Amino acid sequence: MNYRALHQTHNNNNNNNHHNPNNSYQPLHMLSTDDSSSAAAAAIEAKEELFTEESIQRSTNRLSVPASVTEMCREAASAMRDAYAKNGNTRQIIRVLLPRDSSNAQLGMLYEADASRSNDVSLVPPDETWQGGIMQLYRAAAPTCKEILREFSPSENGIPPKLVEDRSVDESGVDGVGLWITENVNAKDDVSCFVQPTQESLEFVETISSQAGDRLVLLMNPQWRNVDDALDATSKNTGFFGMLASSLGGKGNSLRRLDELGFETVYTIEGYVCKNRQIRLVKRFDSDWRVFVAADDDVDRFSPVGTSKSRPSYQDCDKMLDDAGIVLNYL
Repeated sequence: MNYRALHQTHNNNNNNNHHNPNNSYQPLHMLSTDDSSSAAAAAIEAKEELFTEESIQRSTNRLSVPASVTEMCREAASAMRDAYAKNGNTRQIIRVLLPRDSSNAQLGMLYEADASRSNDVSLVPPDETWQGGIMQLYRAAAPTCKEILREFSPSENGIPPKLVEDRSVDESGVDGVGLWITENVNAKDDVSCFVQPTQESLEFVETISSQAGDRLVLLMNPQWRNVDDALDATSKNTGFFGMLASSLGGKGNSLRRLDELGFETVYTIEGYVCKNRQIRLVKRFDSDWRVFVAADDDVDRFSPVGTSKSRPSYQDCDKMLDDAGIVLNYL
C-alpha cells in the first residue's frame, strides 16, 4: 500500500480498532507547508553521512546540549538515522526541548515565524512553565517537528519533502496532538510523526504502524513522563491492581502496547532545576545518559558534570554537582 494514502485509508481500518465506532478517523484537513524556500537552502547545505560504526560512534562521543533549534533538530535527526542504520529501528520515540521567546512574552510564537534565526529564542523543557497549556506547547512543537523531519528526510535536487498536517487525531481539538506526514519523491522514505501523542492516541498509532511496514513511524514528546509516579509504577504490574492503575491513567499498559509495536526511544534531551541551576539530561539510543549544568553567567551555555547508565534521578544530579564543586546558586 502506498504510504502516502495511509492517513486517507485510516478511517476504514480504525472502525474496527477504536473503542467508539462513531468516532472513526476522518481527516478534517491537510495543511501543506508554504515555507519550503528557507528549508530548501538548509537542505542544500546539508551533507549526507555514511552510516558506519565509526560515524555513529563520533555522533555518540560528541553528545552535548545543542545551542540552537537547528542544532537540536540535526542531532535528533542524526540519532533517528543512526538507529535505523544500526538497528533497523522503524518505530522510534524522541523527546526534545522546545523553542520559546526568552522574554516569555510570546510563549512559543516567535519560532513559528523564524525562531531558528533569532537570538531571542531559548530551548526549554515542555513543562508547567508554559502557562499557555498544551496547545501553546503544540504551537512550538509542530514547527520543531517539521524541521526534524526535513533534516531526516532525503531531499530531491535540494528540495525537502512536502509536509502535511492532520489534526483529526486530536478528537477533542484541545489535547495538543497532531500527525505530520512527509511526502517524498520515493514513497519508501515517507515518515509519519505523532506530535505530543496521549495514551488515548495509541489506537491511531497502532493503526498507522500496522500499515507502515518498514517506513518510519515516530512519536515526538509523548504526553506521559519518563519518570514514574505511584500510579505509573503500579500500572506496570500484572494482575488486578495493574489493570486498575492503567484504567485510572497509569502508563503501564500504554508502554506495553508500544513495546509490542517495537517502539524505542532514540534521542532524549530533558531539563529541570537542581541547586537553582538549569540541568540538562541528554541521551541517544546508543549512549549513556550525560548530565550538563548551565553556566552562572550564561543559562544557554552548558558544561558536562557526569554520566549514568540509567536515567539519573534528581539526587544523582545533585551529587554530580557536589562532586564537581558546584554549590547552590542563590541568585
